[in-house]
Amino acid sequence: MTTTPRHRADEVNEAEHPPLHGAGSSAGDDRLPSTPKLQVALDLLILDRALGIAAEAAAGGAEILEVGTPLLKSEGLDAVRALHEQHPSLPIVADTKTMDAGRTEMEMAAKAGASFATVLGLASNSTIRECVEVGKNYGISVVVDLVGHPDPVARAREAADLGAAIVGVHCPIDEQMEGKDPFDTLRAVRAAVDIQVAVAGGIHGGSAAEAASAGADIVIVGGAISKAPDARQATESLATALRGGIPVHNPDEFKRYDNTALVEAFSRVSTPNISDAMHRGGAMQGLTPLLQGAHVVGRAVTCRTYPGDWAKPVEAIDAAQPGDVLVIDAGGRPPAVWGELATESCIQRKIAAVIIDGAIRDVDAIRGLNFPAWSRQQVPNAWEPKGFGEIGTPIICGGQRVSPGDWIIGDDSGLVVVPAGRAVEVANRANDVLEMENRVRGEIQAGSTLSQVAQLYRWEKS
Repeated sequence: MTTTPRHRADEVNEAEHPPLHGAGSSAGDDRLPSTPKLQVALDLLILDRALGIAAEAAAGGAEILEVGTPLLKSEGLDAVRALHEQHPSLPIVADTKTMDAGRTEMEMAAKAGASFATVLGLASNSTIRECVEVGKNYGISVVVDLVGHPDPVARAREAADLGAAIVGVHCPIDEQMEGKDPFDTLRAVRAAVDIQVAVAGGIHGGSAAEAASAGADIVIVGGAISKAPDARQATESLATALRGGIPVHNPDEFKRYDNTALVEAFSRVSTPNISDAMHRGGAMQGLTPLLQGAHVVGRAVTCRTYPGDWAKPVEAIDAAQPGDVLVIDAGGRPPAVWGELATESCIQRKIAAVIIDGAIRDVDAIRGLNFPAWSRQQVPNAWEPKGFGEIGTPIICGGQRVSPGDWIIGDDSGLVVVPAGRAVEVANRANDVLEMENRVRGEIQAGSTLSQVAQLYRWEKS
């Protein structure tokens, strides 16, 4: 039994959207590569929000709408039905990421209104064949998602031989947070196959042109549109970038960082953003700032001393480099181990800040020097410089373990410690948190509330 086929990607409005031919097309050497189509991935959890963003994206020129895997898991195929009903002229992707039961899942997606559905390249050949057979009967195009495959180029060739309409080069979000991107793999896959190639993985205004030049037929954009305060404007900008092959006006929005740009990455976000990115972790407790309004980012130079013994803290100043943050474990109690003259020394060395799990003095003078400092207590008395303690070893400060070279970020909300080995990932995840908050803030300002936007009642424990 067959049903009326749904719109396929290469059958929808062919007068307006001709079939795609990428750099690897067999359509003939005289055909120029066409402009990639823009697919908007709706990787949200709540259908109402997804439909609102989809409407904005469609108004901005999105050519394909995707029900992302998180939305499918949260709302089921009703999300496909709702999106198809809202936008009957646009192809809808059901990002099923099928691994087994290919016939059942492709048929379900097709009947719900999907024009595309995805099967993992890691699935067996028999599963992919079943998906392709369903596609023939129900008019749904099969996309083989190469995410996680150890040899994406070879698997792309096999997927083409098995009858897939499209292969998807996909840098997953957890790898994006490590600063990775899909473009080298995209170029290799594009050169290897003649079928259409889609690309996904953190693409934004600054990288859309690279996706186009690397030969993508379909460019899939998620957060750079779905997290934008104005999704219509963001979609228009991305479409312009794909047509013109140049970055959009603000190419730094939604980008991801590597280890050469961590100061910039951490400077864009707050300590609450970073703590959220670390699963609500990383926060120092019980330390208060002397200076309001500071935002500090730097690498830790650690020091352990005894209460009142200011020798090692002062010597640590000479061990630090410009931009570093001194982090001192002074036993959490008085007497003071830091004062005005030590602060003057830090300013000369261009040290970013000092954090003391213990006591500080000369508070008025330090504030007058406009130097960022945090401490557990403020007292007038110090002790003698006996030289007990050590510099450059792991310490505990504010209840957090701090090792030399860890990243310290401080603002009026407090202090967080980011282990050096996780800095790239945490910085990118913190920027992702900020981006999502910016979108939610816009929805609240449009007349909603946080509980309404997040639909908290749906996620409370019963």
